[in-house]
Amino acid sequence: MDERNRSGQPEDDFTTDNNTMKRQESSDSGSSYYYSYGPFQSLGKDNAEQNGLQSHQQDDVEITPPNPVRPLPTGGTFNYSNDPGNAVRNGGGAGGGNGNWQFNQKPPKTSVKAILISFLAGVVVVGALMFTSDRMNLFTPNTVASSAEQPSTPVSTAPESSGGNSTASYNKPLDVSGVVDQAGPAVVKIETLVKSGSRQSQSPFMNDPFSFFFGGDSDYYGGGSDSGQNTPPQGQSKQLVPYAIGSGFIYNKEGYILTNQHVIENADVIQVTLENENKTYEAKLLGKSKDLDLAVLKISGSKDFPAVPLGDSTSMKVGQPVVAIGNPKGFDHTVTTGVLSARERSIDINEETGSGTRKYQHLLQTDASINPGNSGGPLLNLNGQVIGMNVAVSADSQGIGFAIPTSVIKNVVQKLETNQEIPKDPVPFIGAKLMTLTDEVAKQMGTDVKEGVVVAEVVYRSPAYEADLRPYDIITGVNGTSFNNNNDLVNYIQKQKVGSKVTMDVVRNGKKMELTITIGDKNKYASVDQQ
Repeated sequence: MDERNRSGQPEDDFTTDNNTMKRQESSDSGSSYYYSYGPFQSLGKDNAEQNGLQSHQQDDVEITPPNPVRPLPTGGTFNYSNDPGNAVRNGGGAGGGNGNWQFNQKPPKTSVKAILISFLAGVVVVGALMFTSDRMNLFTPNTVASSAEQPSTPVSTAPESSGGNSTASYNKPLDVSGVVDQAGPAVVKIETLVKSGSRQSQSPFMNDPFSFFFGGDSDYYGGGSDSGQNTPPQGQSKQLVPYAIGSGFIYNKEGYILTNQHVIENADVIQVTLENENKTYEAKLLGKSKDLDLAVLKISGSKDFPAVPLGDSTSMKVGQPVVAIGNPKGFDHTVTTGVLSARERSIDINEETGSGTRKYQHLLQTDASINPGNSGGPLLNLNGQVIGMNVAVSADSQGIGFAIPTSVIKNVVQKLETNQEIPKDPVPFIGAKLMTLTDEVAKQMGTDVKEGVVVAEVVYRSPAYEADLRPYDIITGVNGTSFNNNNDLVNYIQKQKVGSKVTMDVVRNGKKMELTITIGDKNKYASVDQQ
């Protein structure tokens, strides 16, 4: 095909004859002929008539297209035929074929501008309809038409009271700035120092579950994790090096401070810093209780110190707001808020020295954010009163913190001020180390007993020793109650009162017997692993 054919000009005789032959072959095969770049398009009107005449002369048979089975569209382009060869033989509909088959008729072009205008118009119309339906409440007639038209109503409103804890309505954020202004100046930062050669200069709390809570990270002081970095050069005298960091609060204007015992543990020097003061006070340790994790410090000055009062933790209700203030990671006076989540919680923490377990009881639980360095800081109500002392946080979960309630603190604070010994709560105890009787243990012991608790060890002169309970005895029951594991038996003993008596069913060398044991006080015995 020459350049004229490419630009839509009439074909020459050679090309016309070739096309005629191809269309003749297509007619014989009964299918439409297709160009290599697309479906068949009809030729010009003159060529179509001429080709149709030649086709009739060659076939000498008049072809009449059959009527369509059902009405066909009357306009537009429709590329379908009941007889595929019919359109070719009739010049694509230009030479006597069905007029509805307009192969050469092209659809009208639509400009991009028109499409864009139509789209924008549709968006405007739909948006207007949506806005109107929302304002007129067409789809939700039973609901409020607009929040702006209705006054906001608080969820709850507490009556005005001069004594109780104030509460805030939930339709706006809780404002605790007044609490911070009142109690904040009494919150102090406590730093402890140790002599570099007297003990490990790295805080033992680094490996303790508490370390994540109350600080003690030597990296904060630039010492890194290698305790040797704080060791003074040979020939120098022992230096004081940072050991731990925590919080506390002044509860008496004369300079009496409450904090946790573990914050000041092992300290050679205790330094106290007040809010907005560059001066550092050296504190004196007046008294401490490891069991209660409480300590009282004293600082001296030329004027009264800001103080925060001890409130009543028993008057707090679960769900009431609380405020925590402390010095996490040395960021002085960080304030967080939350609610009182629960009361009377008990937790056990393993000692960092591995000497035993520190048991906490009667704790308050809160979801106020508590971070390393908060230990010893106050937990406050909205009246600016201390209702607890922050003591621990769960390292595995967020939003679970604990505080020693003021109901415990008030009972011992005067004794701590005068360094008196704090009486310990009695702990029920019989003085025996117990283990569950399993099938393997029973086989090794050669006993027919299937369920019970084996006595592994007895403390000398303990209640169990005095009652003649011996190692390898099998306890099958107490006071008529059967036990098949040591945990259940220990829990049962710990619920008894000190001084009460229990009767144990014991199997010794295959013989059954009963032993009467008087429950003792664990505090009177050195061993902490016995039950």
